[in-house]
Amino acid sequence: MVVTRFNPSIQMREVKRGFELLNAMLNEVSNSGGGAQGDFVPAINTREGEYAYHVEVDLPGMKKEDINIQVEDNTLVISGERKVKEELKEENYYKIESRFGSFSRSFSLPEDADVENIHAESADGVLEVVVPKLESAKVDKVKKIAIK
Repeated sequence: MVVTRFNPSIQMREVKRGFELLNAMLNEVSNSGGGAQGDFVPAINTREGEYAYHVEVDLPGMKKEDINIQVEDNTLVISGERKVKEELKEENYYKIESRFGSFSRSFSLPEDADVENIHAESADGVLEVVVPKLESAKVDKVKKIAIK
């Protein structure tokens, strides 16, 4: 029988190596651009202007026909599908990092949103949806009551 000293640093090294292997496998699964549905999640920027709300969606390489914008129950829904480009026979790809698939993003609209006049424009791979604000009667914060 061989007697060895207990060395916790060796066991910690083994545990650390196991976690590194697990992280590497999880990263490989999450980074694979296999084209599965839902892989593509576009970046969104939202801002409020004086007269409208703006939603900017990064959709590089997408055609207008592949994007759907609608309002359902006071919720703005932007959806679409980014399709895989046709393979070029004369090129050899070693790694594809582009994401493809369906996406859907929803935004609750505020009460002062004018849903009848929403419009959208697309330029340079960025879709901008403009939601105008309703022109409500400007009410002063202080209302003077006349005495009769």
